[in-house]
Amino acid sequence: MPGMQTPSENEIIKKYGVSNTTARKVLSELESLGYATRIKGKGTFVRSRYVDKTVTRILGFSNNMRQSGFVPSTKLLHTKLIKSGYSMTISGRFYAIKGPVLQIHRLRLANNVPIMLEWRFISLKLCPGIEKMNLQTSLYDIYEKNYDLKLTQVDQMLSVLPNLNPNILNLFELNENTPSFLLTGATFCGKGTILEMEESIFRGDKYSFSVKAT
Repeated sequence: MPGMQTPSENEIIKKYGVSNTTARKVLSELESLGYATRIKGKGTFVRSRYVDKTVTRILGFSNNMRQSGFVPSTKLLHTKLIKSGYSMTISGRFYAIKGPVLQIHRLRLANNVPIMLEWRFISLKLCPGIEKMNLQTSLYDIYEKNYDLKLTQVDQMLSVLPNLNPNILNLFELNENTPSFLLTGATFCGKGTILEMEESIFRGDKYSFSVKAT
């Protein structure tokens, strides 16, 4: 069960009659495969196999992965300049960013396993020159460190995708369909000022979503 402590090296040696090298290797492989995490001075504990994403907080992918005990990484698949701007409807409300807009298409990974595919549409008026930066890092960090932009609000809508097309299945390294989540959203950096929009697909076998109502 997630959170349970695994046997220690000494317990593995005693129970299975193996060497300390073998016992250490077993625990190391469990950690490298993402099944367990080692906490210095306490031991090794079973990880949750789902990433819990809270849709009520502004939390970037990288921070979300680290909080869930995974190592994040990103592959940049494509970029495109949209001079006319971009718009979408989220929960019945119309959102728009005036051009020019930079579209980036990225594959996000946890422990080298692809779990999320995203399209982001970034205002180049607010972030001039961002297309020349390393877009495989955290965009939220770039916004804050390079443009002094503070995220103030995120409006999002979550729906279910029962099937994925073959191209997305291939990117996710899946042989058969799995239900997934589609998240559309607009991120603000001030009252009425949209910094970016997104369309993201999350693997349903890797993600769980939590929502807090007040």
